Amino acid sequence: MSELTITLLRLGYLVLLWLFVLAAIGVLRRDLYGTRIVRRLRREQNPLAAPAGPPAGGRPEGRQAEQRPSPIPRRDTGPRRLVVVEGPLRGTTLPLGTSAILIGRAPSCTLVLDDDYSSSRHARVYPEGGQWFVEDLGSTNGTYVDRRRVDGPTPVRPGIQIRVGQSTLELQR
Repeated sequence: MSELTITLLRLGYLVLLWLFVLAAIGVLRRDLYGTRIVRRLRREQNPLAAPAGPPAGGRPEGRQAEQRPSPIPRRDTGPRRLVVVEGPLRGTTLPLGTSAILIGRAPSCTLVLDDDYSSSRHARVYPEGGQWFVEDLGSTNGTYVDRRRVDGPTPVRPGIQIRVGQSTLELQR
């Protein structure tokens, strides 16, 4: 082999080695700093959203202008989502339905926490009788509602903080 070929092979190997090092640094950076949390604008705050009112002419198009009944005021239906407000998963949102949300480190949990201070099946948040409750499932470090340790099923209102390990959760409307 000529000396030029050997030099080109050395340079190619060096470039490949640096690409590997930069890729490893990128992976470490993502692991250390996590994902970026992006705040989303609501539809009424977003200037790029389509207008919600009637077309520019002021009257609905198509059939004659229909008389629509005034909107019926909705009763407060309670919380609609469980949000992680502090901790490694900050910004994570789970919709609330009719089933319980299991919180812990086990892969079978609804909200999986990668946290050394949470148990595999740490706590559960569940609806009962039109109200939401949190229950500790025998965890080592306990579950706290508004800085008080939970001993049994405890009712939770929207805005009250639930601490599980290093994460703080909150029911929101």
